[in-house]
Amino acid sequence: MTLRFSLPVCALALVMVPPALAVQPGRWRPHKPWAATTVAHANRAATVAPAAPAFVNANQVYAFADGAIYQVFTAPERVTDIELQPGEALGAVASGDTARWVIGDTASGSGETKRTHVLVKPFAPDLRTNIIITTDRRTYHLSLISTRGTAMAALSWTYPADTLLAFKAAEADKAQAEPIAVGFNIDQLNFGYAISGANPTWRPLRAFDDGRQTFIEFPAALATAEAPPLFLLGADGAAQLVNYRLRGRYYVVDRLFDAAELRIGGKDKTVVRISRQAAKSRHVS
Repeated sequence: MTLRFSLPVCALALVMVPPALAVQPGRWRPHKPWAATTVAHANRAATVAPAAPAFVNANQVYAFADGAIYQVFTAPERVTDIELQPGEALGAVASGDTARWVIGDTASGSGETKRTHVLVKPFAPDLRTNIIITTDRRTYHLSLISTRGTAMAALSWTYPADTLLAFKAAEADKAQAEPIAVGFNIDQLNFGYAISGANPTWRPLRAFDDGRQTFIEFPAALATAEAPPLFLLGADGAAQLVNYRLRGRYYVVDRLFDAAELRIGGKDKTVVRISRQAAKSRHVS
């Protein structure tokens, strides 16, 4: 007796297998031989150690900088307090060694003065690890070192970049509040200027003069755009860069002119022309 088996017919798919990469003996290197040394040098250069002048009582106050690594000395049976900026919200804390270190967080104060504290304590001396703290404002990199008895009670930061931004904002607000010029009669202002040409976001709203100085008023968009330089046009059409001062949203030019252009860009530059009219207008346009 002959047995017959019926096998199902299956559709065959052609699969292309890329050829194996040929690796020549002795040529493969997992990394450049000097790469680890470069990383080690960079880490050492970025490390900030405690300094005696930076202590306020027992609190070491570092100046924060992006990418810096801050040393934290700890000891068994001692808790070190890492204080964040008031109002700063904690995102996460990641540690290289979670088995031999106790790491937690708490908060003090409330409202705008609420402050997050990250607390660290080693189980034994002679340990080293790192932690990364992320918040809604920045990322902190810290190097933890445990000693046999000396521990930092607390550390915190000053924030020079925040201080600089606040100072610049205050200066900008002060400049906005100051008048663009003093000592002129508003009845003597001449608003007889025409503005033509391109229509960029910074296109001036108007131009006027007081018989001695010319003022060019820009929209608020000038604060977020590249400020265009001002060129005066001579009778022959030649352009000459002129000195001016930026006061809030105004260019102040210490002279009168018949024609000027605001230019920005290279080959396909944007040009806005400001022309003084023959008849003076005493009304705001």
